[in-house]
Amino acid sequence: MPDLRHTDIQYLHGVGPKRAELLKKELSISTYYDLLYYFPFRYIDRSVINHVNELRGDEAVIQLKGRFLTFNTAGEGRKRRLQALFTDGTGTIEVVWFNRVASIQKTYNTNTQYLLFGKPSMFNNHLNIVHPEVDVVTTENVAQGLTGVYNLTEVLRNRSFTSRAIHKLIVTLLETPAVQHIDETLPPELMQRYHLMPLPDALRNIHLPSDQQVLQRAQFRLKFEELFFLELNILHYIKGSTRRLVGHVFSRVGAYFHDFYNNILQFPLTGAQKRVIREMRHDMGSGKQMNRLLQGDVGSGKTIVAFMTALIALDNGYQACIMAPTEILAGQHLETIKPLADAIGVKVALLTGSTRKRERDVIHEALMNGELQILIGTHALIEDTVQFRNLGLAVIDEQHRFGVAQRARLWSKNRVAPPHVLVMTATPIPRTLAMTVYGDLDVSVIDELPPGRKPVTTVLRHEPDRFKMYQFVGSQLKQGRQAYIVYPLIEENEKLDLHALEQGYEQVRDVFPHYNVAMVHGRMKPAEKDHQMMLFASGKAHILVATTVIEVGVNVPNASVMVIEDAERFGLSQLHQLRGRVGRGADQSYCILMARSDLSRDTRHRLQVMTQTNDGFVVAEEDMKLRGPGDMEGTQQSGIAFNLHIANLAQDGQIIQMARNAAEDYLRDDPQMESAWGRKMAAHIREIFDKQTNWGLIS
Repeated sequence: MPDLRHTDIQYLHGVGPKRAELLKKELSISTYYDLLYYFPFRYIDRSVINHVNELRGDEAVIQLKGRFLTFNTAGEGRKRRLQALFTDGTGTIEVVWFNRVASIQKTYNTNTQYLLFGKPSMFNNHLNIVHPEVDVVTTENVAQGLTGVYNLTEVLRNRSFTSRAIHKLIVTLLETPAVQHIDETLPPELMQRYHLMPLPDALRNIHLPSDQQVLQRAQFRLKFEELFFLELNILHYIKGSTRRLVGHVFSRVGAYFHDFYNNILQFPLTGAQKRVIREMRHDMGSGKQMNRLLQGDVGSGKTIVAFMTALIALDNGYQACIMAPTEILAGQHLETIKPLADAIGVKVALLTGSTRKRERDVIHEALMNGELQILIGTHALIEDTVQFRNLGLAVIDEQHRFGVAQRARLWSKNRVAPPHVLVMTATPIPRTLAMTVYGDLDVSVIDELPPGRKPVTTVLRHEPDRFKMYQFVGSQLKQGRQAYIVYPLIEENEKLDLHALEQGYEQVRDVFPHYNVAMVHGRMKPAEKDHQMMLFASGKAHILVATTVIEVGVNVPNASVMVIEDAERFGLSQLHQLRGRVGRGADQSYCILMARSDLSRDTRHRLQVMTQTNDGFVVAEEDMKLRGPGDMEGTQQSGIAFNLHIANLAQDGQIIQMARNAAEDYLRDDPQMESAWGRKMAAHIREIFDKQTNWGLIS
């Protein structure tokens, strides 16, 4: 019997070499297994027939039964198209094809009854459907019930590779003996406890469901299995790594920490800050390497927590480093930390790509002899020439902006044992995502802001409101405040976006002639960019017109207004990060989202989320629901990489928890996975995950 994972898809009846090459290139379907696990993304009831006179043009997909009235070609060359008029007796709708015009014109006629399936839209106030699926009406296809709809690429559509074509190939595959006799992957006791459908039945019913109830049972089985093996892999790894990784033992909290806490710290720590410091003290004193993720919204006080954690390393005779993604952010960490460190006699230095050779030589020598205790910097910290005497703690800020290989190089900075690792992010990560992607990390959360901080007031405005928006910004400037005005800079539209930014800059200068306006974007030379940033940070510039280059690393407490142009082009997490640039002082701050008036329902909902909450975790949950977990910043290069075929981390939180509980229960009884089922499942895990690098060891 052929092995599904290694049988080339070209050998399936109806595929062949050319189609196989197309499937591999466009959908990454190379084997029988890949096709079997290429699940529908939604289902439609093909027994439901819609009527033209009921259509509004905004339906997802519809099915019409009727005949073509006319066929006409229009345009020349590449713009040539076939236009047809279709009627179902209640009205008419235009049907358009832009590809294979001659072939389609020969295929269909005006005397036959057809089923049309596709997405309607309005064009020039007329209903139309572009490139629908067309079938001759038969007794069989009119009686069809639930039918899966498969994701396709534009290239496949242009080659007439429809969802129906994928469906036919899967029906053929399901009839092969290899699929009909596929082995079960889960132990019997697990199947019984969670009332799971057998795997062969689940795979058939996910593609060919007889009704909604059977479909739901198949979906639950396959989601549970996918998440169970993911959690089993993570938890089994954690147990193994916990045994393997010995860490430096920081047994004491001494003079540096107590002197700073009792005599230098000028404000009380929040309860959340105290809690996470206790968690890290426990980790670093346990004899095992700390591997902790610290989440906290912008302004929640992560830097002070990182500094106090570094002081624990110093109290035990070790050094610490803090790595940030930009020179500006590294410089701001230095500005925050150096006065505090100086007050207790701790030596701190900054190392970036701009550091001159003479300064570098001094830093390298001071690191090696132990005189330099805390090094703050950028990617320059991971250069081979940077060697510590005894690095005990590595703090990585905005960790998703570093590649995993870059983070891993910090390990080589201590030859005896890897340093304790603290990774920090101001991009909140939803609980379900943290449980899986960062399942091998301990997670700490600073979930309260320092006393006196006022929530930022966020409003959604449109082009007709522009004059009022400028009036409001002017009122804030008159009070001595400063303002950001941010434009998108998307790579695909770089020239257009830069033009819009420059036009916006000139417009702002015209509107506010009595104020200094600075401009920053990522294409500027570093020295000019830093100069413009410093003009704003020092108060010499009152308005900063910028791209998202200011998303991380600009701390101007006097700035009270953030205007985000074309806000509909930003993701929720990015909008939240930008909003975090204001509200850093004691004054009330404002975020104004400028967007088009004709927003889609989803886009309007996304922007309204911003106006309704300042809670970064609520924003992150909504962002994941709207965009999916694969688009969340950093998840593709962080934690344990994985690809999900059917489970959705935004929507399947309850199943994730069930799968995790099941994995924990199983490992409690068979921790080494040495039983017959344990060995079988371990082999299955290797098949799933061996091609994917497990970066959990280095956060």
